[in-house]
Amino acid sequence: MRGLHLTTGLTSIRFGINDHSAGRAKKLNKSPINKVEIRKLIPHSGLMCLLDLVTEWDDRSIVCISNTHRDPANPLRRNGRLSALHAFEYGAQAVAVHGGLRARSAGVTAPPGYLAALRDARLHVVRLDDIAAPLQICAYRLFSDSANAVYECRALADDVLLADARTTIMLRM
Repeated sequence: MRGLHLTTGLTSIRFGINDHSAGRAKKLNKSPINKVEIRKLIPHSGLMCLLDLVTEWDDRSIVCISNTHRDPANPLRRNGRLSALHAFEYGAQAVAVHGGLRARSAGVTAPPGYLAALRDARLHVVRLDDIAAPLQICAYRLFSDSANAVYECRALADDVLLADARTTIMLRM
């Protein structure tokens, strides 16, 4: 695979935990959450809801599956192709679903947020539409308070890393 390094932001600071299973919350939810439920948790509708399934999640992390990268009707395609840059949108949607699930488990609704920053973004492929395997989107919450959250996101297919980045989410005011 050809690698492409995308530099964003002013710094190149990398932080977080290497072993994402360390410090994991004790309750891992493994009951699948389908697309109908996902659409109730995020503002994306129709074809713009890119995730098909949540396979597991806990207070710190979420794992989602998607096959929409192969769909010719994917709204992010240009000239019939889906750039690997859109892996970051898949990651942002996983973060949004995670925020919605955390809020729902606390008995509240997640407030709307927006992607404020993308840091240390790396692409390891050029396109997503030519990948035969389902995408596995993983998001790990590194920090959060009442108004902000920082996540490390990864997109994989058959255990091959396609893209990864750190995202900062801020509440819409």
